[in-house]
Amino acid sequence: MHLQTSDFAEEVQVLAAALRPLRDAQWTQPTQFKQWTTEHILRHLHCWNEAADWAVHAPEAFRQRLASSREHTGQGGSMRDFERQMVDVSGQALLERWQAFALDMAQRWQGLDARQRVDWAGPPMSVRSSMTARQMETWAHGQAIFDMLGQDRTETARLRNIVVLGVNTFGWSHKVRGWDVPDPMPRLELTGPAGEVWTFGEASESGWVQGSATAFAQVVTQTRHLLDTDLRVEGAVARRWLLHAQCFAGAAEPPPAPGQRHKVLRASQTG
Repeated sequence: MHLQTSDFAEEVQVLAAALRPLRDAQWTQPTQFKQWTTEHILRHLHCWNEAADWAVHAPEAFRQRLASSREHTGQGGSMRDFERQMVDVSGQALLERWQAFALDMAQRWQGLDARQRVDWAGPPMSVRSSMTARQMETWAHGQAIFDMLGQDRTETARLRNIVVLGVNTFGWSHKVRGWDVPDPMPRLELTGPAGEVWTFGEASESGWVQGSATAFAQVVTQTRHLLDTDLRVEGAVARRWLLHAQCFAGAAEPPPAPGQRHKVLRASQTG
């Protein structure tokens, strides 16, 4: 488990470094992700980091939080309001609480059996998958913050965990929409942050995808539309997948429209 926990911790530290200089007004500025603010995003991450940790160490507390969230939304309340009730701090205090808990969680999970099954809002999953999901959530929601700030995130080989999750959810992206799963999966040839090449699948009539690993991760997490990336796609199967890819659980989500989510250019960047 060491690789996933250290990668999660690094993901948290990278986002925290971008958040520390935020001015008060920026905490409540809407991002391009469903108009969530930075406070919305950080409360969401912390609330469900706690839940994932409880699923391992305090299963009854996890079940209570899940039941409470479902009761709240079932009565017409919003999930953002529920998360505010669970995490009633703001600004820098919220940043400190989220970061401290996430880093402690990463440290404590190092000794767990990666194959241990734990409950979640959807089907049970392994501890390894749960940790990867927490990194993916941090990375995906963090993208909206980096975009709002007009910044590029520093990527490392930790990105591979999210790419692999995107590959592993090829079938899920079809099943969640009621589609048959094509076989085989298209071949991927992706360039990692250090110039390394990551390949998945074999050449076949399903087609192929080439480009940056960052762009692929953005597409499968729905932080970018396919047409807003450098990905080159060949074949009907490959194209339909990346136009509807979804590496996260829940109901089928439509991807952002072309041009909807992007890095915001500041005056200093356009001069």
